[in-house]
Formats: sequence, C-alpha cells, structure tokens
Amino acid sequence: MHAFQLRKFTFNELRFATRNFRPESLLGEGGFGRVYKGWIGENGTAPVRPGTGLIVAVKTLNREGQQGHKEWVAEVNFLGNLQHPNLVKLIGYCIEDNQRQLVYEFMPRGSLEHHLFRKAVPLPWSTRMKIALGAARGLAFLHEEAERPVIYRDFKTSNVLLDADYNAKLSDFGLARDGPIGDKTHVSTRVMGTYGYAAPEYVMTGHLTSKSDVYSFGVVLLELMTGRRSMDKNRPAGEHNLVEWARPHLKQRQGFQALMDPKLGGNISMKGAYKVTQLARACLTRDPKARPLMSQVVEILKPLPDLKDMASSSGLYYSLQAEQAARLGYPSGSRSMSPQSSFAWNGQQPMRSLSHAPRGHASPYRPQGHASPYLQLPRSNAK
Repeated sequence: MHAFQLRKFTFNELRFATRNFRPESLLGEGGFGRVYKGWIGENGTAPVRPGTGLIVAVKTLNREGQQGHKEWVAEVNFLGNLQHPNLVKLIGYCIEDNQRQLVYEFMPRGSLEHHLFRKAVPLPWSTRMKIALGAARGLAFLHEEAERPVIYRDFKTSNVLLDADYNAKLSDFGLARDGPIGDKTHVSTRVMGTYGYAAPEYVMTGHLTSKSDVYSFGVVLLELMTGRRSMDKNRPAGEHNLVEWARPHLKQRQGFQALMDPKLGGNISMKGAYKVTQLARACLTRDPKARPLMSQVVEILKPLPDLKDMASSSGLYYSLQAEQAARLGYPSGSRSMSPQSSFAWNGQQPMRSLSHAPRGHASPYRPQGHASPYLQLPRSNAK
C-alpha cells in the first residue's frame, strides 16, 4: 500500500520505548493527542534503553478528541507515501485494538512556534530565512513535485519542526488533502485549519487550492519578520490580526522598517528584509491567482540566508532611524531611539474545523532609483 516501508509497532513495544508513556518522556500536546520521546532499535521495532538506538517521537491518539481516526489515517497515507528532506519522516505506526500511535523521527529543536514566541534568545535573521526556505521547499514538493499534488491545509509555525541544524520540516498531515487533478481548479471541503493562517477565499467558500497554502506561508513569513503571532488579542485594538495590521506597511517602499522584529535590532539584511517584505505581500494578495507558486517562492528565498548587508552597519539604517524618530515626535539627534525601537510599532490562535486551539496545545514539540514595489517572480523551476 505504501511506497516506503513503514514499521508496524505493537502497543507494548511503544509503551516500553517511551518508558510507559511516563510524564518525563512527554514532549508536548496537540489536537491529535500527546507526543512522547522514545528509543527504538536502528532497525526493526524493538525498544532499547534510553540513550541508545534511535530517538523517536511517538504521537498517541487522544481517543476523546474530535479529530480521531480519520486524521490518523490521513497522516499514515500521506507521510507513508511521501519522502523529502523538508517533511518529517514517518517511521511507523501502531494500530491495535483501540490504540492508535504514529512514530516519527525526533526533531531536537522543536517547533518554530516555540523559538519565535517562547524563547528569550531570538532566532538570528539568517536562521529565520533558512527556516523559511526549508519550509517553502517542503510546500513546493507537495504542490509541484509529488506524484499527485497535495494541499497541506494547516501550514503554521507550530507545524514547522526543526532539526539540530535548524533545517525546517513540515509535520502533522492530518488535514492534508489531495489536490485537484484534470480540469478541476479546486477541492471543495469543509473549512478546517487555523484562524489567522487560513486564506480568506477558503474560509468564505470552502474552495481549497495550493494557493491557500501560499497564503498561509505568507502569514508565517510575516511572523518570522515581525516576531508577532498571526492572531494576538493581547495587542492593542486594530493589531489583533497580523496580516491586517501589516498590509499598509507591505504597500510602502520602506515599509519593512516597521515590520522587522525589534528583538533583532539592526541585525538584519537590508536587501533581504526588502525582498522578504515584497514576497510576503505577493503571497498575501487577496486574489489567489495572483499569488506565486511555491517553486517561485523558493527561488526568491534561496540567496537570502547568506546576505551580509547588515542594517546596523548601513547608513540607510540610521536615516531610517531618523525618519522613524521624526514620525514619533523625537527631537533631532535624540538618543531616545535605540536600534530596537527604530523598527517601532504600537502594538494567535489556532481552527481545526476553524477551531481555536489553546496556545499551550498548539505545538507537538513544545513543553507545557526607486525600486518597484511589486515583486518580480522568477520562472518556476519545479522538477
């Protein structure tokens, strides 16, 4: 049935692998259920002592949850037939009586959501761009390179997991759908996903296309740029929805100065910040047909992690500081504007079935001349 050989585990094997699903082995909790750290042999299904063999993440179905068996089957069917460096590897599964478990490769850095919004030390700009590129490659593979197109449908920071080198991999395929084939332009489906990430035309009509994923990617790109959540009701009025707050800045030539995460100070690439702002604008356009292909997104992102034109060493950076200070009413030459405050602003919540999942359960890996304002898209090089 599956293109890649999945290991079939017994419940007892996984129970021993996770040390009886004890609390110390708990990695996190999501809508599907809890995720535990376990140890198995390099080959086969036998459990081994902690610290030996292969470290895995064991996701166990919450039998009282609403997503249930259907999403478990979707996960096995999609990840069992898809392999790519930017997709989390599904190693095996358990289906025994009423037990349902999935066994994945372990991702030691956890989720992008955790690094952006939970850690005190901010991700460097180059690492953010590396993560964006890896995630884009994963989506491009699903849309344009897989044997049959796949629409991911739930692209968000908590579903982007990171390996030891911050390579991004897409996880949680429970909501994924086969894309349209032949002369069909979309898939009609019940609206599911996450508030703040779902494309507006999908929410309104239930018509799902690969461009729905492109919109969601644009939202995550904004989160990487700003350090803000896609939805945050703790922000001032008018700033709860990241996309709506950001739209006016995306339309301005130097709008990126108001969008950059203040925790980065001036440690951003000026060219990269401008390019990624243009890219986010293109991905978030309201007309889905005008959004780029993910293969085009990949081509735009490829050079960005390696750009070295740091804003903090740029004369333009300081002129932007002065402009921002003037707008905020600081006197000329004022020292009141720090590098962090130079990118000043004033001022999430997941929808499984357009639901609001609690933040604490969002991540499976989290402990409790004048340049044109328009993006020039490269030709698609999907293979």
